[in-house]
Amino acid sequence: MDFNFTDDQEQLRDAVRKWVDKGYDFERRRGIEAKGGFSREAWDELAELGLGGLYIAEDDGGLGMGPVAGMVVMEELGRGIVLEPFAQTLIAGAVLSGYADAGTKDSWLPRIAGGQAIVVLAYQERKARYRLDVCEATAAKSGSGYSLTGAKSVVPVGDEADAYIVPAKVDGKIALFLVERSASGVEARGYGTQDGSRAAEVVFDKADATLITADGLAALEYAVDVGIAATCAEAVGVMDKTVALTVEYMNQRKQFGVTISTFQALRHRVADMKMQLELARSMSYYATLKLNAPAEERRQALARAKYQLGTSMRYVAANSVQLHGGIGVTDEYIGSHYFRKLTQLEMTFGDTLHHLGEVSARMQDTAGVFA
Repeated sequence: MDFNFTDDQEQLRDAVRKWVDKGYDFERRRGIEAKGGFSREAWDELAELGLGGLYIAEDDGGLGMGPVAGMVVMEELGRGIVLEPFAQTLIAGAVLSGYADAGTKDSWLPRIAGGQAIVVLAYQERKARYRLDVCEATAAKSGSGYSLTGAKSVVPVGDEADAYIVPAKVDGKIALFLVERSASGVEARGYGTQDGSRAAEVVFDKADATLITADGLAALEYAVDVGIAATCAEAVGVMDKTVALTVEYMNQRKQFGVTISTFQALRHRVADMKMQLELARSMSYYATLKLNAPAEERRQALARAKYQLGTSMRYVAANSVQLHGGIGVTDEYIGSHYFRKLTQLEMTFGDTLHHLGEVSARMQDTAGVFA
């Protein structure tokens, strides 16, 4: 299998890396975190790079570069632990491109591609525990559209977004809807999250909604799989920088008159961290390349990838803190922010144990077919 990147993908990586290194340093990030965890100015700068249109066809105002380009961008944003939820733009572009009608595409895709509209996935409910088929939100026909009632939790920048992609049940079956934040009956309560970014609890009370697709569960599974692939790529970037910070610290920190990087036992631990990073990187590639596979194959692949990424994130984060000592968890030191990011990413779109269960269940189903 060819894992070489094209010239366009390498140029894209270089452009994003330069922006992260020069335009999103640690001090700017801390300032954004202190102001609530989201910066519209930083979001606009990402839009100026043309990143909003990676999953959107050129006919709809995007770049049409696809999943690998999205992976490249998410890795670089991970290196800078960027707070703005760019993965949500990939999800919105993919879902609306694949499932929405022409009118909805014309209304939203050019604005998403240009960064003028922030559309986020609002799917988590308190009782669902990562299960996508558990949904208490409901929708009913209302005039030419629908009226949606329900509550969604931990919605990325939910109090700043322009619209939400929301699963809700119609006649007992999950469908997917687009709801504008400005619609009557929508209330969003924002708060900061562990990694310094922003989320919200969003309540819909007979809010006007536009149907995206009646086949909501299939569309939601695809949306979450796009999110998992983006999360895996972002985590690779975060771990890559975490390992680099750890090695840099070990080359400076002295004990008994010598740098601790000379201690063989510690060098072995760093080697194990790098091994976990490379395992994660290969599984991130695997996840991205499986996004266009048939649904069952795709779901199995993404669960496997998220399980490995979760395992690697925990190992790299824990060992980085242990090798740093006390400084590794102080807010003033950048390494602690990478630790917090990895901790949150491990739980995003389903934690490690959830995906281990998903892999096991799907393997049992497959075994039953061939029994």
